Amino acid sequence: MSSETAAAPTPASGDVVVDVKDLFAGYLPGINIINGANLVARKGELIGIIGPNGAGKSTLLKAIFGLVKVREGDITVNGESIVGLKADKLVQRGVAFVPQTNNVFPSLSIEENLQMGLYQNPKIYAERLEFVTGIFAELGKRLKQRAGSLSGGERQMVAMSRALMMDPSVLLLDEPSAGLSPVRQDDAFIRVSDINKAGVTTIMVEQNARRCLQICDRGYVLDQGRDAHQGTGRDLLNDPQVIGLYLGTLGADEGH
Repeated sequence: MSSETAAAPTPASGDVVVDVKDLFAGYLPGINIINGANLVARKGELIGIIGPNGAGKSTLLKAIFGLVKVREGDITVNGESIVGLKADKLVQRGVAFVPQTNNVFPSLSIEENLQMGLYQNPKIYAERLEFVTGIFAELGKRLKQRAGSLSGGERQMVAMSRALMMDPSVLLLDEPSAGLSPVRQDDAFIRVSDINKAGVTTIMVEQNARRCLQICDRGYVLDQGRDAHQGTGRDLLNDPQVIGLYLGTLGADEGH
């Protein structure tokens, strides 16, 4: 199956939560890491972004969250451009971002970390705590525990929970399985799927390509800052070109 036949149909505009169009972005003047990338996430979708090292996967997420300068193109969330907005404004617009590392406040308790996620709207704490502990039940039993004493997988749960406290329109996850043991990796993917099934539109960058494509609704293969292939997760898993170029080296030992 070619990448053309694998491509998913263009979403109806009313369903679109995130729309990235012809994006060029980079860290240094005159050097773009993202070179004309496109991405669409519909309401309630789980979108996976895979590709080789250096393809610009994490940079694309950071560009959406305003951490990398956008030079050309546009990014809209719920139909409104968010290019140039600072992090606090993006959170107000419903964009939540969980970085790969340094994603909790280690000196604070789990409860205090969750409260930090709601500094813009503390009145909804009880309501949102009920939501996140419905997904991460064990956190609700350990709210007073210091985040710095948690394992890597547990910290990842706290980071995702904190991001969910503001009831975001879209959750951006950068390598949620990175650095975790195989068992914890599987747990991380299950949690991401649970978050999405709870109604949160999710865009996930992931190095474990096979596992990512197994759980996502649609996937994008980034190569040299461009979306080289797109389609449903199942189509990309079975696309000979994607298998030959990417899945042979990406997460091959994680395949089932």
